[in-house]
Amino acid sequence: MNIDVMGLIGACSYALDCVEAELTQVTTLHSKRVAYMSIRMARQMNTPQDALQDLAVCALLHDNALTQYIREELNGDITSDTSVSGKPLIGIHCTLGEDNLQRLPFLTNVCDVIRYHHENADGSGPFGKTWQEVPLFARIIHLCDLLDVYCRAKTFTSDTYKKADHFLSANTDTLFDHTCVDAFRSAFPESEFVTLGENDLETRLWQEVPRIRQELDFTQIQALADFFARIVDYKSPFTSTHSIGVATDAELLARYMGFDEDTAQKMYLAGALHDIGKVAIGNEILEKPDRLTDDEFAVMKHHAAYTYSILSNIEDFEEIRDWAAFHHERLDGTGYPFKKTAAELNTQERIMACVDIYQALTESRPYKKGMPHEKASSILRDMAERGWLDGDIVTQVDQCFVNV
Repeated sequence: MNIDVMGLIGACSYALDCVEAELTQVTTLHSKRVAYMSIRMARQMNTPQDALQDLAVCALLHDNALTQYIREELNGDITSDTSVSGKPLIGIHCTLGEDNLQRLPFLTNVCDVIRYHHENADGSGPFGKTWQEVPLFARIIHLCDLLDVYCRAKTFTSDTYKKADHFLSANTDTLFDHTCVDAFRSAFPESEFVTLGENDLETRLWQEVPRIRQELDFTQIQALADFFARIVDYKSPFTSTHSIGVATDAELLARYMGFDEDTAQKMYLAGALHDIGKVAIGNEILEKPDRLTDDEFAVMKHHAAYTYSILSNIEDFEEIRDWAAFHHERLDGTGYPFKKTAAELNTQERIMACVDIYQALTESRPYKKGMPHEKASSILRDMAERGWLDGDIVTQVDQCFVNV
């Protein structure tokens, strides 16, 4: 499958920013700003284009290990304490992040970039590595990440520049090595630094790193899809395996119904991404085990529209976007977010609606045990009789998963 991988990773970085903002109060576009600063720094060091592509991926996904460790990583306020506390927890977060990225389609060797992206120049980081022992890309991301968190700025002004410059000066050869500090200052004199808060930052990032499409086999697609699904599912332990379950079921059902290989692969990817919009919904709603109030449910329903919006930023992804985002639409027009009718919903979109409900009914969660197949199929049939789901597809679900 030919995919805009950088666009997909950019969408994923937005999801990461949403979750990290909830946990650590980083600002909007944190990951993309770190990536943009990192690329500009690396250009000062004459880094080849292929390596710049991989640096962008690492920077966009530098905090991909969304577990309890992120909660601890920036638990303190580094604006008042420039030391890094909780070293063992940061180390675990970095190791998990390193492992997560191993299956992504990199062009060059990025070993240890994520593992060591919190190492300090003087060896006081979680793994005790000095800057001479750490890959250049890890050192670059470390500087850009901490600097952006330190500034915590929605707009970048002359005062923000002075604050950042003081932070770099105060921590040269302790947090940051002088080589990286010099490269940052060369890339970002005040006139360039103040543009970091402008609305066209993302456009400028893709100008620095063109979004070259890549041909991926199904193993690579699954690796990408599972990576993104875990980011969504880490958001709430109540749905910790839902996205991967929907992806697996969607692929199996597509094959059972006789669709070709390309469609089956696309269904897997759409299933993995169908709930990516939930990253913009607060955990107080996502993790509420009781029935949601009308106001809370109204907020929850926005997640499908957020999925549509996030995936709209990927080039030539409209088909997969729609399969993913329309999973709460109903044939009678009473679904959400777009109130599509039967005439507007194709077979794959109808499949995703059935699979999402089936997976939610049959999977166990902390507050409920998963239903047996027979009971879940009965509920789907009732929904088809009400005019919500496609009855023929409900029958196919029953036949496909009866012995799974």
